[in-house]
Amino acid sequence: MPELLLELFSEEIPARMQQKAAEDLRALVTSALVEAGLTYEGAQAHGGPRRLVLSVEGLNARAADVVEERKGPRVDAPRAAIDGFLKSTGLSIGELKVQDDTKGKFYLAAIRREGRPAPDIIAAAVPEAIRKFPWPKSMHWGSGSLRWVRPLHGILCTFDGEVVPFEIEGVKSGNVTRGHRVMGAAEIRARRFEDYAARLMAEKVMVDAEARAETIRAEARNLAFAQGLDLIEDEGLLKEAAGLVEWPVVLMGSFDRKFLEVPEEVIVTSLRNHQKCFALRDGRTGRLAAKYILVANMVAGDGGKTIVAGNDKVIAARLSDAKFFWDQDRKTPLEKLLPKLDAVTFHAELGSQGERVSRLQSWTNDLAGVVGADGPSANLAARLAKADLKTGVVEEFPELQGLMGKYYALYEGHSADVAEAIGDHYRPQGPADRVPAMPTSIAVALAEKLDTLVGFWAIEEKPTGSKDPYALRRAALGVLRIILENELRMRLLPIFSGGLQLLKNQRSPGFGAAFSASDLLSFFADRLKVYLKEKGARHDLIDAVFALGNQDDLLMIVRRVEALSKFLASDDGRNLLAGVKRAANILKIEEKKDGKSFDGEISEKLLAEPEEKALAAAVAVASSKARAAVAAEDFEGAMKVMAALRAPVDSFFDKVMVNTPAADLRENRLRLLNQIRQATLEVADFSRIEG
Repeated sequence: MPELLLELFSEEIPARMQQKAAEDLRALVTSALVEAGLTYEGAQAHGGPRRLVLSVEGLNARAADVVEERKGPRVDAPRAAIDGFLKSTGLSIGELKVQDDTKGKFYLAAIRREGRPAPDIIAAAVPEAIRKFPWPKSMHWGSGSLRWVRPLHGILCTFDGEVVPFEIEGVKSGNVTRGHRVMGAAEIRARRFEDYAARLMAEKVMVDAEARAETIRAEARNLAFAQGLDLIEDEGLLKEAAGLVEWPVVLMGSFDRKFLEVPEEVIVTSLRNHQKCFALRDGRTGRLAAKYILVANMVAGDGGKTIVAGNDKVIAARLSDAKFFWDQDRKTPLEKLLPKLDAVTFHAELGSQGERVSRLQSWTNDLAGVVGADGPSANLAARLAKADLKTGVVEEFPELQGLMGKYYALYEGHSADVAEAIGDHYRPQGPADRVPAMPTSIAVALAEKLDTLVGFWAIEEKPTGSKDPYALRRAALGVLRIILENELRMRLLPIFSGGLQLLKNQRSPGFGAAFSASDLLSFFADRLKVYLKEKGARHDLIDAVFALGNQDDLLMIVRRVEALSKFLASDDGRNLLAGVKRAANILKIEEKKDGKSFDGEISEKLLAEPEEKALAAAVAVASSKARAAVAAEDFEGAMKVMAALRAPVDSFFDKVMVNTPAADLRENRLRLLNQIRQATLEVADFSRIEG
């Protein structure tokens, strides 16, 4: 079947935009084709420094004819209304159908729309996609009105090997593209993707970004191995490097060994950020090597010597700056940098970083006892945690904040415990990042995140939809991971209240009037669902536990959920859930009918049937034992107690009529159903459980 080949050729597209741009091009064009009545078998899109490419395979040559039915006026409507309908449809009165509905007979027009040829649809769809392309940033150039990420120079568009003609802002479509800027031909003609990709490859252009990335990875590893070195893998840098070149050529450069006196993270960051180069590690010692990998965009006649020499000079200058900052920073103790934090704004409504440091110390003093940390060490770590924000290295490389504080603390002779806490206080910064494990580190890391969350909740700057400018979801997930992976027992609600009081002490007594601890706890519940879902837990079980109220001990919530999950996987659990839900549904109907609840005590004198007597006795025992088991935090034991209700609940519904004509018996039985519901609330709200 025919194929659509589309290439949009421009000046250099920023590497960070290429992958999404390719996906956007595929979505925009294929959606427009399908909407116009075409179908296709598959589509592939590619992004590169100078081009976006789309290939749509198995595309219909023509859209199918469609028949649109349009309802018209009633047959007895005024003639003017009928004539207007005929004019709008292009049909005569004899071509209309007459149909009946509840309001009488009306005219129905069946309008046949002939399917358009695919080239006509493409010629309309592609310019429209180009005009509304969702670039994060775009620009005007020349005298036209088109906005594109960089000046658009050419459009290759063919269908079934033939050019699809159209024009946009003076750029005409054709079957011509260009090879590599330096090593390739100025003009290449192509009809289909297969020959397009092959001809570009011959002209030193790899169309597929993944192929470019794998080439870089393989050649970098091989070059490093030949020198007895190991490549420090960096997937983000690999994707960026692949987006910067059309024909990757991997080379190795070097720098003066004196720069290895600087912490290796500074060197790695400088290589990555400034020159997009990969760092290397000595395969024998495991230490950073004084060599690096760079990716050029051409095959040089001298084997890349000139390129490497030029890159070495730039890197030497960059590392000289980094070493200068490192040497200068160590001349000023962290303690002496603290006054400068008063001039650094954390947030306009939450004060300076200096004020924040004061709060972090108070937070940490309270949390140290909870997590078993040494109080003075935790306090000192919290006091110095933000000091490196005013160091030269961190101002040059903001992503190294915290880590540089650790190095400066060790240089000044602070304990490893304090230094590690400073280095870890931002962790974890993502799902793959490690969690602080030492008590002092845990206390400071929790303080940093909880202060952020309580503060932004107090000023009502909460995440909305996909927007989370202050990374509050990440902060909450960090708190969750620290608590759960270290198996910490903490009540969050009083901790939230204490944190709000710290802000009130600094700002004003009325600060944070709209703050809701329960709302913040609900935010944690949502994050917990995400966290546990990845581990296979059901979100409805989390809801069932949180619905009990005052459930703010995250570790105990997770253990309840785990026990509940095991219980519901058993026959007893599934059958009891069905029985409890049946009881709840009956109660809901009857409470609405009677306009009252049935939460009173049951009368033993009115227990007429053996099954309801047995159920009443079982509920009383189960409720008492479950309450005791929950108090002892034996959640699996509580579930086993609940399992004993399965048989009497089943027998009750098999043998006893709840809505008996006798009013006193009916009310007593409804109260018994309510006691079933109340008994299960000792472990979870079964009404929140699906199934």
